[in-house]
Amino acid sequence: MPALKKIALTITSAAMLSALFTSPAAAEEDTSEKQPSPPAHMSQVGGELLGRAGTQVKLGAGAPVLPKGLTGRSWIVADAESGQVLAAHNAHWRLPPASTLKMLFADTLLPRLQPRTRTYTVRPEDLADLGEGSSLVGVKENLTYTVHDLWLGVFLRSGNDAVHALAAMYGGVPRTVTDMQAHAEELQALDTRVISPDGYDSPGQVSSAYDLTLFARSGMQKADFREYCSTAEAEFPGAKKKNGDRETFAIQNTNRLLTGADGVEPYQGIAGVKNGYTTHAGNTFTGVAERDGRVLLVTVMNPSSGERHAVYKEAASLLDWGFEARTKVTPVGELVPPRSLGTGTGNDQGSGTGKGPAANGTGDGRNGSSPAAGTAASGGGGGGAGIALGIAAGVVVLVGGGVFLVNRRWPLPDLVRRRSPK
Repeated sequence: MPALKKIALTITSAAMLSALFTSPAAAEEDTSEKQPSPPAHMSQVGGELLGRAGTQVKLGAGAPVLPKGLTGRSWIVADAESGQVLAAHNAHWRLPPASTLKMLFADTLLPRLQPRTRTYTVRPEDLADLGEGSSLVGVKENLTYTVHDLWLGVFLRSGNDAVHALAAMYGGVPRTVTDMQAHAEELQALDTRVISPDGYDSPGQVSSAYDLTLFARSGMQKADFREYCSTAEAEFPGAKKKNGDRETFAIQNTNRLLTGADGVEPYQGIAGVKNGYTTHAGNTFTGVAERDGRVLLVTVMNPSSGERHAVYKEAASLLDWGFEARTKVTPVGELVPPRSLGTGTGNDQGSGTGKGPAANGTGDGRNGSSPAAGTAASGGGGGGAGIALGIAAGVVVLVGGGVFLVNRRWPLPDLVRRRSPK
């Protein structure tokens, strides 16, 4: 047999043997579920460690280890008052935020839509662009609602219809999106790109665990925000009766750590803030809780666990860890203050500020009235105005050279006392 022919036959045989032994493995790999990985370079707002992939924590003597079984793609635990980040995992990974973006919506518009008794008659066009499958509270066209009604719909039922009605009052969705983006940049939430004010899945719309925590911290400075996000149940106006009065129906907050609905254990000391879910975002949650006079914020984005209500269970376990570990860890970063109050110690490398994508907004725009001794890298109303009135006076905290007003008792005391451990 000619040498050339022998060589060709040898190569062919080797290729066939290779295919025989590697094909099953290749087929198995193709059918496996692949989890996305965080980018190699992320924003460093709040500190260099927060821009690293993986879990960042510095445990001191006697500090508890982080909870086992955490599956969130991104999460963060922070002291709400000092702004210290106690631990984080892919804190600046830009991910779809779902309805947790409504925290930014509320923090932007709440001060500008006053008083709460102001009314608005909903037009058909206000509800024309709601995404398919949107969460709704039951806003109806040609009916009149107060600002207070609509905010209850936003916070309790995560109603996209209520968001669009409020946006119409504010001047339209494009204006709302533009101002939300500007407010995000003022808060130094530079991972966030706003396309739809309700958090509905939209191409290019992203935020991060770090940014969502900034939104919650800023929102909790406002009495109305604190009241709404802590309200467990309320009455919402329905259809008109024959005598001209309005029917009402009960609505319950979708935050299960607050209400204890669907078999989720209510979290002791919980006082808000917001949950969300969409197909692309998965489950997202930001919560605030108080224990022994300390206030913590936690955000969890898109846990991969198949366990029911995993986002709440992982958030609760991180809060438990945070309360126990708070004085036994070295912070891995900070929640920066708003730009107008100074830049703090955070920096932004690899984030970019960008401008508000007003052109990408939806709607018609019609006018209407973020190791032991080292860093580990591993894997009626349920609140209401009565509670808000019980909030103690705020204290002034100096942050990054600016004065950032932080209410030391922001988590609504009456609610906290009912849910706090004895």
